Amino acid sequence: MAVKVCKFGGTSMADGNVINGVKKIIESDPQRRFVVVSAPGKRYSGDTKVTDLLYKCYEELIHSGSCKTSFGAVRARFNSIVRELNIDFDISTLLDETEKLIEEKKSEDFTASRGEYLCARIVAEVLDAKFIDSTDTVFFKEDGSFDGEKSYKAISSALNGVPRAVFPGFYGQDTDGNVKTFSRGGSDISGAIIARAVNASVYENWTDVSGFLACDPRIVENPKRIKTISYKELRELSYMGANVLHSDSIFPVSKANIPIQIKNTFRPQDDGTAIVPITRYTLSGSTVTGVAGKKNFTVIFIEKSHMNAEVGFICKVLGILVEAGISVEHIPSGIDTMSLVIESSHLPADKLQTVLEEIKKAVAPDFIRVIEDIALIATVGHGMSSSVGTSARLFNAIASANINIKMIDQGSSELNIIVGVKNDDYEKCIRAIYREFFR
Repeated sequence: MAVKVCKFGGTSMADGNVINGVKKIIESDPQRRFVVVSAPGKRYSGDTKVTDLLYKCYEELIHSGSCKTSFGAVRARFNSIVRELNIDFDISTLLDETEKLIEEKKSEDFTASRGEYLCARIVAEVLDAKFIDSTDTVFFKEDGSFDGEKSYKAISSALNGVPRAVFPGFYGQDTDGNVKTFSRGGSDISGAIIARAVNASVYENWTDVSGFLACDPRIVENPKRIKTISYKELRELSYMGANVLHSDSIFPVSKANIPIQIKNTFRPQDDGTAIVPITRYTLSGSTVTGVAGKKNFTVIFIEKSHMNAEVGFICKVLGILVEAGISVEHIPSGIDTMSLVIESSHLPADKLQTVLEEIKKAVAPDFIRVIEDIALIATVGHGMSSSVGTSARLFNAIASANINIKMIDQGSSELNIIVGVKNDDYEKCIRAIYREFFR
């Protein structure tokens, strides 16, 4: 029988009533055998996610030597969940043990991971399923990267003969035996890893929206839902701020051609969005699949005559950024110019000044200028490469909205076109692009 791996996000674990709904979803399909859970999310606007409460626990622990006050909110939240579920589960003892371990280990990663751990213990009890701790099955290498070879073997071994199991997402074990977390939203990655390990027929990612939208609904009212999207398109849109799914969760399943299905926990009857490998992708007739973006970038513009003839010019400039520990998002270039597009948060004023001085010393540019408060907007779609005039439509739409483009970058795959505009024009630009291609 085919196997489905289901990951349920924080809103799907928010309280006992929602978890009972999750139980019905899982039990409605016998193929849904392996479940990955996040820590409980917000129950209502203004509520605090359990993971954020745990980060507060760690801060209190470092400053005072105890996390008792902050952990009280975590304790109250899980007590409430068990009470709402009306199950015979000794959550008090488990919470006591957890608080003690947090204070003993004094580890930020361990502390942050306890939301997923406690939630998985409860869900396993609700489903009468086996709880499998991710520290026993998900491993990281010495350099901090995910150890796929070791992890997939451990997961397969742990699930051998197990009819149903629950895993906590977000964390695993490093080479020293300590808990190590993925970046925030990393439970999506955990679910993809489990799906890859068992060669699932589909990886279902259950959240609080009915699929992937063509753009941010906070900017465009009621945007179109995307029925099918390729791994590559999703990766581009997720990286640029469309945050339904962690962008790194694509890698484990894409190597095994396992489709992802985005589903809504609160509307399980909705089709959602299918994320598929390019071999299963069919053009829908739409030129553009989606539009997404992010604010707050800084552009360092460098100009020097005969730059293209100077061997090692780009290497020298990038070497300065490597030395400073700064990653570059994009490098648009011309014969005598290059631009370095960097997240502004990576360039505080003192570091920016140091980088500029080092560039001047290393390559003696004719001109160097810094442009701040730039937003990047990506227009993404496989249909763009086969549609004549896509760029013209895009730029005309932006010009008609009276927006000045500061930067243009297009990859050779013609999958996306990225434009840079002032932060103040960000929302207006996205609305203009959406109107042009979707309305």
